[in-house]
Amino acid sequence: MKRTIIQTVVIAAMVAILSSCVSTVSNTPPSGFVHLAEAVPDAILEIRYYSTYNFVGDRIDGYEQPTALLTVEAAKALKAVSDDVKKQGYRLKIFDAYRPQRAVTHFMNWAKDTGDIRMKAYFYPNLDKSVLFAQGYIAEKSGHSRGSTVDLTLFDMATEKEVDMGGTFDWFGKESHPDWCGNPETGEYTGEFAGDTPAKDGKINATQFRNRMILRQAMMRHGFKPLEEEWWHFTLKNEPYPDTYFTHSVK
Repeated sequence: MKRTIIQTVVIAAMVAILSSCVSTVSNTPPSGFVHLAEAVPDAILEIRYYSTYNFVGDRIDGYEQPTALLTVEAAKALKAVSDDVKKQGYRLKIFDAYRPQRAVTHFMNWAKDTGDIRMKAYFYPNLDKSVLFAQGYIAEKSGHSRGSTVDLTLFDMATEKEVDMGGTFDWFGKESHPDWCGNPETGEYTGEFAGDTPAKDGKINATQFRNRMILRQAMMRHGFKPLEEEWWHFTLKNEPYPDTYFTHSVK
């Protein structure tokens, strides 16, 4: 009987631990998050989802202030990236970092409203809105909600302009893929997509591809992994909350 009670207690404890790993947390920011403005002071913030200039066309739920949050671990790694690119004459420009789960829900609800195409010309002119779910541009969960993913580009300190990447942040299409017109593994510009398909529409030049690679290589040098569909999207390899999707607001 005593052994049975002990086993029951142990099992209950294990269930509680596993449940805490996969469940969302409260709206209160956990102590493991920091403001990027403090952790990476050289970074420029242009938080698109606080503004109305994004693929939805409205301020997104959960973005209460134009600031950026990241886990302590991701922010530390991003500071190393910032120091790296600064030596090359660049600063980091941040479009998005931690994203509340409620913002992801906002995206999902928007995608279901196929009649709302206000921003189509700017972000998905070559796609019908109805395919955004099927092609993976909109999903029920986002790595951003785990707190260690960041969307960013480079800012040229000499020209005082955003670096030309041959495409805009949040462009829905294969033109945003890192292997568009080149091989991201070798850094070689080919003018083709995925090594064999001619990139006729939206083709980027060698300089634009090289600019994408400067960002990609700097991020990977300091512990981030890229995404196959977006040249601007990176996640810390050893993220501290790999199974937790947070809900606290960006503020």
